[in-house]
Amino acid sequence: MAGQNRVWRLSRRPKAEITPDVLSLEREPVPAPADGEVLVRVNYLSLDPTNRVWMSDIPQYMPPVGLGEVMRGLICGTVIESRAPGFSEGDVVGGLGGWADYLALPARGLNKLAPAATLSLLDTWAILSLVGPTAYFGLIDIGQPKSGETLVVTTAAGAVGSIAAQIGKLKGCYVVGLAGTDDKCAWLKEDLKLDGVINYKTEDVAQALRRACPKGIDIYFDNVGGDILDACLVLMNLKGRIVTCGLISTYNAEGARGGPKNYAAILMQRLRVQGFIVLDYLHRYPEAMAALVPWLMEGKLKYRLDVVDGLENAVTAVKRLYTGENKGKLVIAVAPPT
Repeated sequence: MAGQNRVWRLSRRPKAEITPDVLSLEREPVPAPADGEVLVRVNYLSLDPTNRVWMSDIPQYMPPVGLGEVMRGLICGTVIESRAPGFSEGDVVGGLGGWADYLALPARGLNKLAPAATLSLLDTWAILSLVGPTAYFGLIDIGQPKSGETLVVTTAAGAVGSIAAQIGKLKGCYVVGLAGTDDKCAWLKEDLKLDGVINYKTEDVAQALRRACPKGIDIYFDNVGGDILDACLVLMNLKGRIVTCGLISTYNAEGARGGPKNYAAILMQRLRVQGFIVLDYLHRYPEAMAALVPWLMEGKLKYRLDVVDGLENAVTAVKRLYTGENKGKLVIAVAPPT
């Protein structure tokens, strides 16, 4: 297929924050798919905290993006040309791709997408395919919530955190959410009906947690690590569970990343601490869908999408994740389907 393709490539490893010279926007020919591949026109690109991890040459759950390679990202797109059985022109697919207008991708790593019930394609992909299963399996499988327990969620106004907090409420938990702006805290309190809300940027988090969690913490859904993890550790109840979903407070750190100072609580309180990656649960996605779709259709789960137009804005937009500027799931609209 003739034409121009815009591609973000990794130029250098970031030392702290993602600076403009870390990635370069190149103009290249549209790739031709090989046998077993499909050519995909990217409709939407997901921006996630793990983008910063993939840029770094550190031990991680998959190989880091190599210098000069297309920046990795989760995508939703339309098949333009297929050289793989089972996929045809016009199919809408989702999977692991990259920051580009067009991608030639192995068909084996893609899933066909269709709007679920009354949801739009964007909502189906962003909420049901990405953040919903992460929140569901992290809380249900690892957190194992029980009615009456206290659940604390960090980045509770974010994509995964907001869903995890609401699932906790549906399971009968007393839920305390942390967010970084008054607007986000108001949304958690007024719209999501959380039992307690803490602005971690304006309040003393350790003191606020003690006030908000008078019975201690049974489950901590951790998206940040760092000092907030330490503050939660000292309040964890016997046989509490810590769900390690993300460590965003450490992603821009240079050099070695320190561990929690209150590590001893894990032993003394016989805590279960488990990290997970949602890719571990791909074979169980139908289980998540069976719960998430009815909740969404019944209005029991609310969410916010932060959609930025234009692939050229990806580098600027991704920084929102590390400053807390985003409101909900952050997505780049590359070429929305008509």
